Formats: sequence, structure tokens, C-alpha cells
Amino acid sequence: MVNLLTQSARYVLAILMALYAMKCFTVFRKKYDYDRGSVYTTQNVLMFMIHFICYLLIYLHTEDIAVIVFYLAQVVLFATTLIVYGIFYRRASRLLINNMCFLMMIGFMMLTRLDDADSPAIRQFFIAVAAVVISLFIPVIIEKGAFLKKLGIAYGILGVLLIISVYIPGVGVERYGATGWIQIGPIGLQPSELAKIVFVFFVAAMLYNKPSFKRIVVVTACAAAFVLILVVSRDLGAALIFFMVYIVMLFIASGKARYVVLGLAGASAAAAVAYKLFTHVQTRVYAWLHPWGDMQNRTYQISQSLFAIGTGGWFGLGLYNGIPDTIPVGASDFIFAAIVEEMGALFGICLLLVYISCFIMFINISLQITDTFYKLLSIGLSVAYGVQVILCVGGVVKFIPHTGVTLPLISYGGSSILATIIVFAVIQGLYLLKQREVYGVEKKTWRSGK
Repeated sequence: MVNLLTQSARYVLAILMALYAMKCFTVFRKKYDYDRGSVYTTQNVLMFMIHFICYLLIYLHTEDIAVIVFYLAQVVLFATTLIVYGIFYRRASRLLINNMCFLMMIGFMMLTRLDDADSPAIRQFFIAVAAVVISLFIPVIIEKGAFLKKLGIAYGILGVLLIISVYIPGVGVERYGATGWIQIGPIGLQPSELAKIVFVFFVAAMLYNKPSFKRIVVVTACAAAFVLILVVSRDLGAALIFFMVYIVMLFIASGKARYVVLGLAGASAAAAVAYKLFTHVQTRVYAWLHPWGDMQNRTYQISQSLFAIGTGGWFGLGLYNGIPDTIPVGASDFIFAAIVEEMGALFGICLLLVYISCFIMFINISLQITDTFYKLLSIGLSVAYGVQVILCVGGVVKFIPHTGVTLPLISYGGSSILATIIVFAVIQGLYLLKQREVYGVEKKTWRSGK
């Protein structure tokens, strides 16, 4: 009976997921927010249906009462988030709120599937709760934060302190070939995730006011220091994100394409040097070029990922019918492969469409903002988000070499989910500022939507 329900649920979940992804783009056809209300309500219904079906299957397979408790706790979190945002920020982008909650739902579901509601999924949940609480205050800070554009040097210092904290004796730890984590008692943190946000604020604050050539040289030198520290730490995925963010922001701020050309040339040279210096980079490039060449050792990770994706087919094997546990780091870097194996390629494609709809919304907001600082801020965060998704999924499907970055809001990693929720909150604050400009209403009323 359980197996029959699991097999039937594959098709139901694929259909519901396709409908949700379709609604993510339907909203762009509506010119005004009040025309989109029914679309957002439909999204809410679909996301909670998908969430319920997945946890029902998990409970039927495990018969663990803790799964039900964990599911109900999530329902309270997501319902509260939607309600609170609706009360305090009625002009906020409901698409971003819905997608943020939905992606976390998929993440918690998959972590529960992989860990049977054990400590990793629970730790991720509590970090998400704290992050959501923090995110409720960020739009207000963005609204009242005219001083934010004056803290350029402070951002730079804070960012450097964050990424060099991994070298503090007894604090920094090495994982997966990179020294990119700190451990303080039971609390583990990847500083580069938070430094990524600080870096965007730094570049935006330094370049928003018609930067001179001298200012560009100074900021470029500082940005290079960020990237070099990450390269020395062998956190090459984060280094690539920082680099791409800076190149795009520099181009937007200066309007000169030659900076992009010079940056890409420098990056190519740096990539060649990194390949020569770091054995784990050589291993990842070899695995990318020859995924079946050394399946017992160097290419085991990518080969298992490709096997999982290929085995899943369009509709997946069904929850608990696959073997995602055989994928190394399947709960974090390679969680997309685990999802596709049991939920199907169609589900995975729709999941990517949800990410794309968020990115389109990010860019749409940045294009409509008139203040240069906020425009750069929005574009920088958008690029960081988009590049991270491309690096993660691209590495999993062998489109590019694996870089060791997580899938935003889904992969296991407290630092990653905290940083991504903060990014969504900052973008929400910028969206509210845009709404105030469009509607031309007083601060006391635009937040309430009156």
C-alpha cells in the first residue's frame, strides 16, 4: 500500500510542481499587485500541498512520530512568515516570500528524507527560524538606512575580518579540501557566506558615486585581496562568486566594457595558476572531463551524481525508492542530484524555474531603482545568488567542474540558509523602496499598503 502511494505521488508531485513553477511566471504578466492576489494564493495552496504529501510519504516509510512533529513545526514557521510579512509589509513582493518559503520546504523535506528528522535537519530548522526573525527587521533598516552608503571602508574591514577568521588557531577547520569554516563549540560557520553580502555592500558604497579611475584601482585592489584570501583558503567556489559579483558591479558603475575584458583575462590566468597549485582543483577538473575514468576514487562523487540523475528519469523513483545516501555530500553540495533521483527530472527542472523566477524578480527590482547605491546593491546580490545556483547545479550535472557551493535555501548549511534569507530580506527592502517611489505615498502608509 505504501509503495503504491509512493508511486502515485510521483506524478501528483510533478504536476503540482509544474503548476507552481508556471505561477511563478504568471505574475509577471500582471501589471499591478492587486491583479496578482489570486496567483499568490494559488501558490500558497500548491506549496503546502507539496509539503504535506512529501511528509506524509516520509512518515509512512519511517513511522516515526518525530516526523509529524517536525512537519507541524515547519507549517507554523511558514504560515507565520507569510502572515507576519503580510501584516507588516503589505507591499512586499509576495513572489519572493512564497518562493523563499517553498524552497525551504523542499530543503527541509529532503534533509528529513536523508537524515530521518535527525539533528542536521533540526539544526537547519532552528537556524532558519532565527534567520527569518532577523529578516523581518532588515527591510526597515534598508528604509531608514541612508547612512548605509557611507560605510564603505567599514564594510571592507568587516569583510576581510570575516574571511580571515578561518586562520584563527583552534577556530578554523578544513572540510572537503578547503579551509573555509570556523568552529566555536557546537556552532559551525562558513564566514564567506556572510562576507559575500558585506562585500556587495562594500563595492556598492565605494562605486555608486561616479567613481574616478583612482577609486576604481583602489576598490579593485581590495576586491582582489578578498578573492586571493579565499583562493589561499582553497574556497574557490566562493572566490569565483566574489569575482563575478565585482566584475558585473564594476561594469554597471563605470559603463566600460574593457574592465570586464581585463577581469576575465585575469581570471583565466588565475584559474590556470590555481590548477597548477591545488591538487583538489586538478581532481575536480579531471572528474569533469572524465567522470567515468576513476569511479572508485577521484570521480566517485560526480559519477554517483550522474547515476542518480539518470536513474530518476522524468518522474523519479519516489521517496525512499532511490539510494541518494550513496552520493557523497548528498545533503549539501549534491542535494540537487538526490532530489532528481527520487522526485524526477521534471521536478528538478521546475525547481530551477523557481530559482530563475526569483532571479528575474531581483533584476527587475534593480532595473527600476533610481538610486545608484541601491541599484548596485540589488544587482550585486542578484549576481551572487544567480552564480551560486549555476555553480551548484552545473557542478552536479557535469556542466562545469564542481566548485563546492550549496544550493540556496535547500542544501544543508546553516551559514548558507542564513545568508540567503538575509539576501531575500535586503531585496525585499529595496522592493519596498521602489514601491514607495512608484506610489508616491508617505512612509507610514506605504508599508501598510493603504
